[in-house]
Amino acid sequence: MSRPIARVLALLEILQSGGTRTVGELAGRLEVDERTVRRYVDHLLDLDVPVRSVRGRYGGYRLAPGYRMPPLMLTGEEALAVVLGLVAGRRAGSAAAVESAVGKVRRVLPEALGRRLDALLTVTDFTTPARPPLTAEAEVLLTVAEAARDRHAVRIAYTAAHGRKSSRIVQPYGVVAHSGRWYLTGFDSAGDEVRTFRVDRITRVELTAETFAAPTGFDPADHLLKTIAETPHEHEVVVHFEAGAEEIRTVFPPSIAVLEATGSGVRARIRAQRLDWIPSRLAALDRPFVIEKPTELRDLVHSLAARLSGCAAAEPDSGAPSTAP
Repeated sequence: MSRPIARVLALLEILQSGGTRTVGELAGRLEVDERTVRRYVDHLLDLDVPVRSVRGRYGGYRLAPGYRMPPLMLTGEEALAVVLGLVAGRRAGSAAAVESAVGKVRRVLPEALGRRLDALLTVTDFTTPARPPLTAEAEVLLTVAEAARDRHAVRIAYTAAHGRKSSRIVQPYGVVAHSGRWYLTGFDSAGDEVRTFRVDRITRVELTAETFAAPTGFDPADHLLKTIAETPHEHEVVVHFEAGAEEIRTVFPPSIAVLEATGSGVRARIRAQRLDWIPSRLAALDRPFVIEKPTELRDLVHSLAARLSGCAAAEPDSGAPSTAP
């Protein structure tokens, strides 16, 4: 088993088989060190699983007498929500874990409900293709999430996109899921600023004793979208619209454009690697606009307008079959 959560569940299964298990035995069966076994036991205790520590030469861990995992009782609507949530998670690249989880849920459902969900899974498809594996190690993600909730700073080892490795102390404000990736947003002591880190690039994380207070009203998701929109790209586009911000957002979401209200409308600042996709979105918005920069975008808009005008002026092919009734 490769993931910490799977090993915690495996530990619970071993303990449920009965008897006292030594730390060495558990470490061997789970393929981890003894310190990690103790950490997994702490996870079970946090979930109110009554794991008892047995002292002595032949001591170790065992479950409290009479403890059994409660049966999974779900209504049809609850089961549908759980299974669809898991299947949707498969699009983010966690196919193996999802298949395993769906199988476990399926095995404990009533037969009639299980058959209906099987039918749904058989015929369901998605318009969005599955992504390659992108999710971070569960242990890292869970640790930074707990740190954000409890307002504890963390020390992380981070590998940037260009390969540079660094170690820094971060005050985590929140965790955001975006486009199949997890992001940690918080105050970075190394840069003395609020930054966003991709969780799958965090190679190690440790809780520290340092506590902090997050800024009032800080929105991690909003900060992430602004960071993505403001990331330097090949072209800086500035367009002034005679339109409201809500209208503009229908074609230029926060991850693409930063909006600024003006006296006569809204100015959109867009950073893009290519310009060829922007004219069609300007046309789709169908509101008056002025391109402030770059001049290359004006040429592309003129080219699109000429193509549309040419198509509109073309006469129907007289040899084509008539579709009139």
